[in-house]
Amino acid sequence: MPDHTPDGDFSDVLIIGAGISGIGAAYRIQERNPQLKYTILERRSRIGGTWDLHRYPGIRSDSDIFTLSFPWEPWERPENVADGEDIRQYLMNAARKHGIDHHIRYDTRVVSADWDSTTDTWTVRTDVNGSGRIYRTRFLFFGTGYYDYDNPYRPEFPGIENYGGAVVHPQHWPEDLDYAGKKVAVIGSGATAISMIPALAQRASHVTMVQRSPTYLLSGQRINPVVNLLRKVPPPKLGYRLAWLYNVLFIVLVYGIARKAPRVSRRLIRAVAKHYLPENYPVDTHFNPRYDPWDQRLCLILSGDFYEAIAEGRAEVVTDQVDHIDATGIVLKSGKRIDADVLVTATGLQLQALGGISVSVDGEKVAPSDRFVYKEHLLEDIPNLAWCVGYINASWTLRADLTARAVAKLLAHMDSHGYTHAYPHLGQTPMPEKPAWNINAGYVHRSGHVLPKSGTHRPWNVRHNFVLDAIDQRFDRIEESMVFGRVSPELPSGSGMSSEDLLERHSG
Repeated sequence: MPDHTPDGDFSDVLIIGAGISGIGAAYRIQERNPQLKYTILERRSRIGGTWDLHRYPGIRSDSDIFTLSFPWEPWERPENVADGEDIRQYLMNAARKHGIDHHIRYDTRVVSADWDSTTDTWTVRTDVNGSGRIYRTRFLFFGTGYYDYDNPYRPEFPGIENYGGAVVHPQHWPEDLDYAGKKVAVIGSGATAISMIPALAQRASHVTMVQRSPTYLLSGQRINPVVNLLRKVPPPKLGYRLAWLYNVLFIVLVYGIARKAPRVSRRLIRAVAKHYLPENYPVDTHFNPRYDPWDQRLCLILSGDFYEAIAEGRAEVVTDQVDHIDATGIVLKSGKRIDADVLVTATGLQLQALGGISVSVDGEKVAPSDRFVYKEHLLEDIPNLAWCVGYINASWTLRADLTARAVAKLLAHMDSHGYTHAYPHLGQTPMPEKPAWNINAGYVHRSGHVLPKSGTHRPWNVRHNFVLDAIDQRFDRIEESMVFGRVSPELPSGSGMSSEDLLERHSG
């Protein structure tokens, strides 16, 4: 695959990914640093990231749309929980409105990124429809999320090769799949399965969800009258902010009660299930998990739609384990069988750091899992690189926007001082480790080792607390545990000279 580097492929900032993280970073960077040139590389043909990838029936946000949308671009539709296609359209409109879409290069898969300390630049190699193309940049921002887009988790089910029907994974849902009037079996009980099943049940003859163990379901409203009432408070900007604050407080309250009073949370969640489900339904068999609420992420259902599908006989839940699969369906450990025309393996995702892109510093490959995370977005001793990762207990954008603001501030500081590199440095101080994601989820147990390390105290402590993070950022000391420098010692402070100028100066 030959490489070529056409003129104009240098950017002060290179953003990888045109989803929520990438578009949010682009806005904050151009807002605070309009003098900097940035480019977004997107491997897909459209804006949206995960909201373009996932197209299964019922795809929607698993948190409210007000905290999932950007603070700088209000959500104008009435929903408090939004469908996937509406979210993708919102992202596309936001990018177009603020001129971000002109900076996107589509169908561009990033293969590798190598930092050169002699020039303080990244060389980024990409694959564009089979042809190699090289980009150079001063700063690299990863808006790639945390899971493998190409390879979802697919456990081995004995006999699945003998199955005569369609086998699909939600991450790669075929647009031409016809399940109308058919029996559908869904293996898995995570957020994807829970949001998918009510939609499937509208067209399928029957839907069966097979789960090894129960999951906590939190019922919310697609359109929240309280939120829409707050939105009417004048001026519109204040009303929107109040709606946003209401949802933030709701997230904090639900999580806080779950962690501090798990028994109370259990009773409340169980009471909602009993309210929607038929009398004498075995709630404790199918909806009473062994773990406490928020040991794993709670799954959102809309106004009890999942329970209603069960109550109406359009769907059912079977709590058992798959023994094997034969030509016509699933045989369970208990001996029960489930006949199915379509088999959906909603078995989860696989974690992946930095989008699976090979990263090296001066020719030496970097293993992200060997590095501590600094302020939840920079990696120990890796210059001019940021990675956006959202919260596990709140909407993605709450942390993504904090990250985008922090990177924009760092770039402004570097530019005003004439710095061409910056990186966090732990030094010789011993740092105890703790899990970066303190959640008892299958995908974390399977591949948590691919994530960078978390320390136990700031600024190396990865925590999932938006309120504390927002306070910290407001009083942030940008030089704390950071190393700053410039490739050219004679470069005057505050010169605003770009890396492209420095490259020319260095080569001369």
